[in-house]
Amino acid sequence: MHTTHDRHAGTPVRRLGPEARNARLAVIAVHGRGASAEDILSLAQELHLDDVLYLAPEAAGNTWYPYSFLAPIEQNEPDLTSALHKIRGLVGGLEDDGLPTSRIALMGFSQGACLTLEYAARHAQRYAAIAGLSGGLIGPVGHPRNYSGSLGGTPVFLGCSDVDPHIPVARVHESTQEFRRLEARVDERIYPGMGHTVNLDELEAVRQLFSPVR
Repeated sequence: MHTTHDRHAGTPVRRLGPEARNARLAVIAVHGRGASAEDILSLAQELHLDDVLYLAPEAAGNTWYPYSFLAPIEQNEPDLTSALHKIRGLVGGLEDDGLPTSRIALMGFSQGACLTLEYAARHAQRYAAIAGLSGGLIGPVGHPRNYSGSLGGTPVFLGCSDVDPHIPVARVHESTQEFRRLEARVDERIYPGMGHTVNLDELEAVRQLFSPVR
């Protein structure tokens, strides 16, 4: 039973791809502010990986937390904690279906990228991959990063514009440093003048992340 503070607990989760037991990989795909699960799944379809299960949770009111990811953490509560619980529940459900975290990847765009990256840092373990598209770790400038554990060599892709109106490039660099400290293998790509979007180079990088090792 969830409380009124857990506003994302009962929201739908959209699916794309095979059942978990038949999937080579499962990806939890998290949409951005004002968007929907269908939006992030349309991005997933562009990866053309038919043996991957995508699970896309939908935020209540299409927003995971009310203020900028750069606001003081407490201003985005209790919604932020509820959103993190939503992802934790999906990870746990996949584990119950027989997929270890080493076969679970996390992907998000914009607010969804911020949420995905914050979740991974707070729950450091070996994942299949993490892709943060136009996002960074959550909290104000100077927020202490007290994450513990190890990502155990998890490959992490961080792609962002140098002039993104929502994501300061300094926060992308800080996130890269934190994930490297948590023993991830980070591929950071900053695109000059791109704006707040996803480009073909990023799509190809994510497709490679989610493709079978050859």
